[in-house]
Amino acid sequence: MSADGIRVLVVEDDPVAADAHALYAGRVPGFGVVGVAHSRAAAVRLLERTPVDLILLDLYLPDGHGLRLLRSLRAAGHSADVIAVTSARDLAVVREGVSLGVVQYVLKPFTFATLRDRLARYAEFRAAVGEASGQDEVDRALAALRTPQPAAPPKGLSAPTLAAVTGVLRAADGGLTAAEAGAAVGISRITARRYLEHLVAAGRAERSPQYGQIGRPELQYRWLPGTGGR
Repeated sequence: MSADGIRVLVVEDDPVAADAHALYAGRVPGFGVVGVAHSRAAAVRLLERTPVDLILLDLYLPDGHGLRLLRSLRAAGHSADVIAVTSARDLAVVREGVSLGVVQYVLKPFTFATLRDRLARYAEFRAAVGEASGQDEVDRALAALRTPQPAAPPKGLSAPTLAAVTGVLRAADGGLTAAEAGAAVGISRITARRYLEHLVAAGRAERSPQYGQIGRPELQYRWLPGTGGR
């Protein structure tokens, strides 16, 4: 990669996920992956010999928590920025990460568009140099980092319909089927199922078979608490 590009280290214990994250990051203009580490120890060794600007950090590593790694890096004088790429949803962990310099959180599973948006906004934040003319300019610089736009839904799904399906699912305490979601939103059962399956793939909902009826069991979808909004 070019010398003025943003050098990325991927720290992820799952080899398949690590390869995917590295592939995603490498596809974003201005970013280049300089290494992949599958453990805390491997990350430390790589950082000792390779300049890194940004770490995509999984928090659950086989030889220690990711924040423990980050704490030790800060104590050693490493100033690389960190984007946590994790399934951790504990807000106490989020707050601790922010105190250690985590600039963004990306919850697994996610799409390329989601990571691309976070990286593009990080690049915009990083590119802001010089002295701010006033509070408005400081606010704009921070807004680039802290207020990402929602990633566009996958091809074939519309944002308004996704929002509607999300709303009825969140309101259904006991969950609902694709037929029930479709009836509530005004779309077919097959279409509703596509949106519900997208929410499952995004880690915002779960599905389980509903037994007790004649024939094949129907899938019941339930919103996962603590997964935020749309």
